[in-house]
Amino acid sequence: MIMGMAMRTTIVITITLIVTTTITAMDDGALFDLLSWMSPAWPIGAFAHSGGIEWAVEAGHVTSRDETVAWIGDLLEHGPLFNEAVFFLHALRAALAGDVARLTEVAELAVAAQSGFERHLETTAQGAAFRRIALQSTQPSAFAALIAHVPDGALAYPVAAGCLFGCQGISERHGLVAYLHGCAANLVSAAQRLVPLGQTDGQQALLALRGPIRAMAAEVIALPDGDPFLALRGCTLVAEIGCMAHETQYTRLFRT
Repeated sequence: MIMGMAMRTTIVITITLIVTTTITAMDDGALFDLLSWMSPAWPIGAFAHSGGIEWAVEAGHVTSRDETVAWIGDLLEHGPLFNEAVFFLHALRAALAGDVARLTEVAELAVAAQSGFERHLETTAQGAAFRRIALQSTQPSAFAALIAHVPDGALAYPVAAGCLFGCQGISERHGLVAYLHGCAANLVSAAQRLVPLGQTDGQQALLALRGPIRAMAAEVIALPDGDPFLALRGCTLVAEIGCMAHETQYTRLFRT
């Protein structure tokens, strides 16, 4: 025994962290419907609109896959696609609650928020077409009764889609991701024809937008469920000017 020497014992504690991933199941029928509504085969005329990308290509702002991703990413984070997500979500919640007054208010705000003639044309033309095909090609629900309170010229695409999704019981997250994927895919498709981009570039561009779309869906869902006007953004000035300039562009392949 050694006198005066302190005995120390080192205790090593190992903590194992278990990370649990929650996966929300979706009914096969709901998934089938969701894929149908966001399919290019759903006849709303989306292929005829470029959302101003035609002008952006003409002006030299979008000339590659990376610039296509950056342009659409800005629209998602700071511009009209973010606002569309807000309108979509509030329309979905109004439909779930059967709240005609709230749905009408969202519809009016969605149309009033359009920054120019072509933005207004794009969203109302697709909104009216979405309603017409939905009334004839979806399972029975409260959609017809709710959406009847909004006239064609005042029905924005995200409001029509959000109302149907809510009436058919699609979850907020699944609905938002699907809707935003459809919007982004249409813009990528326009860029493929205009830049032009190859088929592989188009798919790589969509893959690059996967994270931003999912993150934005989560962000919009987490916003306070109050006045949607307070959540709107409008920081993509060049894109808005581009949509206006497209009205008088000499050579055009797209309506917007």
